[in-house]
Amino acid sequence: METKHYQTTINCPKCIKAVSGFIEEVPNIDHWEVDIANPNKILTVTGENIDWHLLQEAVLDAGYDIQEVSTSVPPQTE
Repeated sequence: METKHYQTTINCPKCIKAVSGFIEEVPNIDHWEVDIANPNKILTVTGENIDWHLLQEAVLDAGYDIQEVSTSVPPQTE
């Protein structure tokens, strides 16, 4: 199981709901969540062999930006 972190522009509960259908279509994702309290709006994704390009396409198709950040240490909320 791997966990990856991404900076996004997903910034409210309504945004999370809007993007959920897109992210849930990406294969191999077991769990995901967005920390909207974090200034970087961190999307944390857990699964096996997650395809970055499919995840990126899903988030962009939902109307939000996404950028990969550290894959080993989760960004801290200030």
